Amino acid sequence: MVTEPSEWLDKVCDWPEMGRFPADNPARIMRDGHPPPQRATTDINGHYRMGYNSLRQTADHRLDSWKEIAAFFGRDERTVRRWEKERGLPAHRVPGGARGGVFAYTAELREWLKGPGSELHTRKPGLGVAESGVGENTGETKSKGIEGVSSLKPLEGPSALDRALELRSATGPRPPQANPPIARTVVWLAPLLLLAILIVALSVSHRATRYRNALAAAHSPNPEAQELYLKGEYHWTKRTPEDLNKAVDYFTQSIVKDPSYAPAYVGLADCYNLLREFSIMPPDEAYPRALAAAQKAVELDDTSAGAHTSLAFATYYWNWDPVTAEREYKRALELNPNLVQGHHWYATFLLTAGRFPEALDQIEQARKLDPASTTIQADKGWILFHAGRASEAFALLKQLESTDPTLATTNVYLTEIYFERKDYANFFAESKRSAQLRHDEDALAVANAAERGFAAGGLLGMRQAMLPVQKRIFDRGAAPAYGLAATYALLGKNEDALRYLQMAYEKREIGLLYLPFNPDFNSLHDDSEYKKIAEHVRKKLVANPQP
Repeated sequence: MVTEPSEWLDKVCDWPEMGRFPADNPARIMRDGHPPPQRATTDINGHYRMGYNSLRQTADHRLDSWKEIAAFFGRDERTVRRWEKERGLPAHRVPGGARGGVFAYTAELREWLKGPGSELHTRKPGLGVAESGVGENTGETKSKGIEGVSSLKPLEGPSALDRALELRSATGPRPPQANPPIARTVVWLAPLLLLAILIVALSVSHRATRYRNALAAAHSPNPEAQELYLKGEYHWTKRTPEDLNKAVDYFTQSIVKDPSYAPAYVGLADCYNLLREFSIMPPDEAYPRALAAAQKAVELDDTSAGAHTSLAFATYYWNWDPVTAEREYKRALELNPNLVQGHHWYATFLLTAGRFPEALDQIEQARKLDPASTTIQADKGWILFHAGRASEAFALLKQLESTDPTLATTNVYLTEIYFERKDYANFFAESKRSAQLRHDEDALAVANAAERGFAAGGLLGMRQAMLPVQKRIFDRGAAPAYGLAATYALLGKNEDALRYLQMAYEKREIGLLYLPFNPDFNSLHDDSEYKKIAEHVRKKLVANPQP
């Protein structure tokens, strides 16, 4: 189903966009201007993505690593790397990406196979292929113990989904073997034969269903849309306010070029999921956009693991629906168990539910899949901190701060740890650094007021100095009620604290998801109104889907 870009973009809302299209773009769908600023909050979110990474074999599919390219041919990574150097295998490098970042399109690989230098023969007689069966993700047919010559041939049409390798056997006669009595053989083999037939029938039925679903979701994207999508991915990974806005532009232009290209909607959703955290875009602007784009991506391609991950993230943090969110995370990881972003964002979801061992397991899986990601490492530090392993968390975050000084998340987490350690000089330094990286002038004003107040009157002076600044920002709609409630609670003004906490609940502010871990409200724990709010939040966080 093809959707006009204006039809979908008009449906989601008349969005005030932080980025803009080039002036010569006739399909201008984003307005100039910036949303009202908002004070940065210290909530936890996932940040890293690997992009659209489903391993379906379709007419033209992007393979995102040497491992996937090797799996396409049924060979090892060293072999396909050598083919690139010696035989001109069409592999592309991610623009501006880390060393080794590579991708390829299956259509180009099939064309390469047709070339005169692409016949890939086994050089030595008697050399067999290691495995047997059909590769579930790549659709490659493998045969074990086959001697002689084997070659790769491009296959056209849907049959390419059932096999990628065609193997020929040139085996000679086998030595004669003694035959057991026929009657005993038949009695012994009959049950096994029936069982084998049943297994094959079920396997073929299951595989046919998978392939029909894959073909139904198949879409050959516009090449210009693909190129715009890749540019958006490049800027998305940088996670600065400027780069995230550039990514929004590229993903939206990709949608304009090809309204049925699901990865572009995934990218757009993930931009809005992070703009709330890495810039001053308010949650009530960012999350509805993220949710609309993710829902469209799933509608276009229900087999996209990235689409389900994006939908899970926005569903949880905006709709406060942990049951649906966890179901979507599990669906994403079922579709692609190696999806880094799926493990990463699922870990942060588990953190808010207080399921620390599970959160650590998921974040460690993400780290192993992408050990170079500083955002995954930062969130691992934050999970360790809440799991009671503060020393490990601090050491990891300090190391990351020197490795990637532009990642604002690290500074936010260190702010909390320094405050708990009563290291107030570093607390103020990290608070100001975080605000500067986010370009958040309001957060910087609060940090400066806090530092001046602390110098004049300690912690009480700090909170007294912060309060009027926070109140002014809140009154013009640019600060969360949750932060103001915390300051009132720390000053002992419980009625005001409860009033603003109730406002935060009604507005579904993200800070409330961390209410069980926040010591700022300890003085309210015996209050009936506080208990009521806390119970509402608790019910949201502990809700789990049925297996």
